[in-house]
Amino acid sequence: MIRVKNAAMAGAKDFSVPSTKLVYEVAKVLKKNGILSEVKKKENILDLRIAYHKKEPVLVNMKLVSKPGLRVYKNVDELQKHKGVSYFILTTSQGIMTSKDALKEGIGGEAIVEIW
Repeated sequence: MIRVKNAAMAGAKDFSVPSTKLVYEVAKVLKKNGILSEVKKKENILDLRIAYHKKEPVLVNMKLVSKPGLRVYKNVDELQKHKGVSYFILTTSQGIMTSKDALKEGIGGEAIVEIW
C-alpha cells in the first residue's frame, strides 16, 4: 500500500511489487475502485499501473490502519458511523473488500488501510 502511495506522489505510472495472495487481492480491489488502472501478475511479481485523471493520480491519500503489533477490527456499526468520503479496505471472512461492500454484505473485518 505504501508503494502505491509513494509511486503516486512521485508521479510514476508503472511500478512492480512482490506478489503474495494478500497483495494480489488488495490490488484487484484497488483496480475495481479505480485507483489502479492495470494489474498484471507474472511469476512472483505484480506489475501495477496507477490511474490518473487530468494528469493527477486518482489516489489522494491513504493511511495504514492495522499493523503487525496492533490489529484494528471494525464491525458493521463502526463502518456505518464512518460513512463519508473515506473508506476502508477490509479483510473479511468472505475475502478482501471495501467497507462499502462489507456494509452491503452486513459483515465487518480487519481494516488494512483507509483511503480518502
